[in-house]
Amino acid sequence: MSETVKLQPSERIDDLLTHELKIIQSSEVFSFSMDAVLLARFATVPARGRIMDLCTGNGVVPLLLSTRTKADIDGLEIQPRLAEMASRSVQLNGLQERVTIMAGDLKTFQPRPERPYYELVTVNPPYMPIQTGDTKVNKHQALARHEVACTLEDVIRTCSRLLRTGGKMAMVHRPSRLTDMMALMRQYRLEPKRIRFVHPRAGTEANMVLIEAARDGKPDVRLLPPLIVYNEGNEYCEELMDIYYDQASQLKDG
Repeated sequence: MSETVKLQPSERIDDLLTHELKIIQSSEVFSFSMDAVLLARFATVPARGRIMDLCTGNGVVPLLLSTRTKADIDGLEIQPRLAEMASRSVQLNGLQERVTIMAGDLKTFQPRPERPYYELVTVNPPYMPIQTGDTKVNKHQALARHEVACTLEDVIRTCSRLLRTGGKMAMVHRPSRLTDMMALMRQYRLEPKRIRFVHPRAGTEANMVLIEAARDGKPDVRLLPPLIVYNEGNEYCEELMDIYYDQASQLKDG
């Protein structure tokens, strides 16, 4: 059941279009986009146990994951303002017993000693290396888009450190970084298991890639069917409609 929470002047409440979930967003900070929704549907989610979402932003991935599992879900965000917004979104949806948002740096984060490992780690990290693109934009957007606070290696190292043996990590990123991702995963004992490319339209290059890896897994990777976002009429394809609106949908095997 949703609860009443206080909004800041620039904030609004948006509908997540599933399970009556709502999320607090603001024009002053980086709002979630399709990649986060795809990640939440792509990940292989344990029925119970513990899940960590790194670079959680305003908490959209933990909120969506809560519809697919009874596991406890943590979210870690380096920007205090976003973490506070995410915490209020958790409260707004009455999920405080299952979802916990923390402000902190993934490079130095230490889980509780009595429960040091997770069954799943999800992450929608900054895509752009610091030497590329324009980082002289809104500081919240710069941290979300560019590797200012953490590099791809930092992210993958942390995922490996937090996962139990056999646990899984799921990440969404740009296809141009796929070679880097796979090399770093193997370096940190994460074996790629499932890969799916996302294409804006049929016949176009992929602009996103979803990848899942297992901690200390055996070499055996599956390349799943491509996901096409828009049809010829410039509308979402049927699968995208299912992902956004169908509460039972899971973006797994196409």
